[in-house]
Amino acid sequence: MEEILQLKRQLEQNRPAQWDELPDLALYMDQLIAYMPRQLIQFLPGEGLTSAMVNNYIKDGLVPRARGKRYGPEHLGYLTAVCAIKKVLSVRDMKILLTSGQETGKEAPQLYQSFCSALDRALLDTADTITGDEEQEDLPCLALMLALHSYSYQLACSCILEILSPTEDTGKEKKPKK
Repeated sequence: MEEILQLKRQLEQNRPAQWDELPDLALYMDQLIAYMPRQLIQFLPGEGLTSAMVNNYIKDGLVPRARGKRYGPEHLGYLTAVCAIKKVLSVRDMKILLTSGQETGKEAPQLYQSFCSALDRALLDTADTITGDEEQEDLPCLALMLALHSYSYQLACSCILEILSPTEDTGKEKKPKK
């Protein structure tokens, strides 16, 4: 099926720009919105980023504030990560994850590279589950297998995020359960 082959190709080939390929000129909001669809695979209309979404991500602490009204590579990096993981994590969980990444002492380019490497591995792993020879009758089983992988990854991710989340009353990190 041509649609499945196209999906496999996109999973194998489409990647966000590397840090040194991001625009080094600060962008205004409309330029930022126009640039972002290049960063991630999108299949459905309406999956794009809006200025209201950017403002909410800034308000929620997921993306740094603009410098004046301009956005640089750091903003593009964080927005790329947020746009990828918003499909599977809540704003609260994204904040825990992004805050934990910042606490490692790594700078934005290093964090972005880690994100891109992890995304590359995930996309290639998913592409490897697709042979390209699937017929229409094979698609329900393939979709079920992918859904169950998502389920198991979500379980593990939720457990890890719970370990990383600060406690409500003390603000200190929780001790891992044994």
